Amino acid sequence: MPNMRLTKNPMPSQDANVRNKNFSEVALGYSAEMAIDEAQRCLNCKNKPCVEGCPVKIHIPEFIARVSQGDFAGAYEIISQSSSLPAVCGRVCPQESQCESKCVRGIKGEAVAIGRLERFVADWHNAQENVVVNKPDTNGHKVAVIGSGPSGLTCAGDLAKKGYEVTVFEALHVAGGVLVYGIPEFRLPKSIVKKEIDTLKALGVKIETNMVIGKVLSIDELMAEYGFEAVFVGSGAGLPRFMNIPGENLNGVFSANEFLTRINLMKAYEEGSSTPIYKAKKVCVVGGGNVAMDAARCAKRLGSDVTIVYRRTEAELPARREEVEHAMEEGINFKMLTNPVEILGDEQGWVKGMLCQEMELGEADEKGRRMPIPKEGAMCTVDCDAVIMSIGTSPNPLIKSTTEGLEVNLRGGIIVNEAGLTSRDMVYAGGDAVTGAATVILAMGAGKVAAAAIDEALS
Repeated sequence: MPNMRLTKNPMPSQDANVRNKNFSEVALGYSAEMAIDEAQRCLNCKNKPCVEGCPVKIHIPEFIARVSQGDFAGAYEIISQSSSLPAVCGRVCPQESQCESKCVRGIKGEAVAIGRLERFVADWHNAQENVVVNKPDTNGHKVAVIGSGPSGLTCAGDLAKKGYEVTVFEALHVAGGVLVYGIPEFRLPKSIVKKEIDTLKALGVKIETNMVIGKVLSIDELMAEYGFEAVFVGSGAGLPRFMNIPGENLNGVFSANEFLTRINLMKAYEEGSSTPIYKAKKVCVVGGGNVAMDAARCAKRLGSDVTIVYRRTEAELPARREEVEHAMEEGINFKMLTNPVEILGDEQGWVKGMLCQEMELGEADEKGRRMPIPKEGAMCTVDCDAVIMSIGTSPNPLIKSTTEGLEVNLRGGIIVNEAGLTSRDMVYAGGDAVTGAATVILAMGAGKVAAAAIDEALS
């Protein structure tokens, strides 16, 4: 009989007033006993609605059934058939709006904690010392993957399992893409990312770092001179957007990309780090997405008084609810229905505050979200000495500008068909390079689709 308790097992975590001063992981993970108890809440539905909510189509009821029996190795085997990055997904995937939103247990209570169980299984597997990765025999076909973020790693992993000789080209000096430069240590420890990448290397995936495709080599050269029969572009969306308001060129104004890269990739938070980081007294983070929460929580850990400025209400915040709640628990302030119109500076050219327009919500847009409109005559000034802009990112135009015949849309995203094929023969793309900034799991889903299409085309 299933466990019919209406609530999921809570996730053990650091106390809020302790964790907001360190960069150690906030969530501590389930014990084996908690995982088995939670797994026994699953009804093992015949129609498997949770699987339909998963972009990479993990066999969710099957892996949970193995967990309920204490067969963690079997559970990992099932997950790894669909996902190359289970320890990552278990931490940063928005399960509440995907697989868990379809869970039947969520109708009269809380959904089964699918993401927490995936994380437990992956962490259990990674802790084993006797794991052997079976490298498949090569099929003789070569594929290049541009970018080592979630879409690129997923595409590489799926193809490597089928015997393809895959080389991943990464522009930075460390593989992992947004997983290492964008997501903070307290949400996704970099040792976890490294472990997942090491598993892909054991499958035969080669990773070349410090390779800026479009500068060092072009896509045409990869195919014509180096023998790659197909190319997958998963270069992400690392080009930050700004509001184009007065004062954005002042000292103390940062993009969230730069701020997070200095902290996450370059370890600026560590004592004695050679990477400079501006530790302001009062920081304003403009935006309401997951990246804004990450930037705000990092600034808090550096000792700043942090305020998130957002032009809609709390109900419209696009960030995961869990991240918003964690930020609030950690003492981050939220100033809603507020939109910056000018960043104010002192005589030395440093930020001293923000002039903001107070907003109110009007009619809903085409997505059903009520549009913020200025409240007539209502202005306010927010005191701060640093501003972090987190209002979105766009794909870097480098790939497009160096690849003849590659079509992009008005926002710079590469245009692809349902199989991920671009306007260039045997050149595929997926993830943020196509959609603009989105979630890790959607990028993984795109990498999976493209890998299947490449396999069909080459086999």
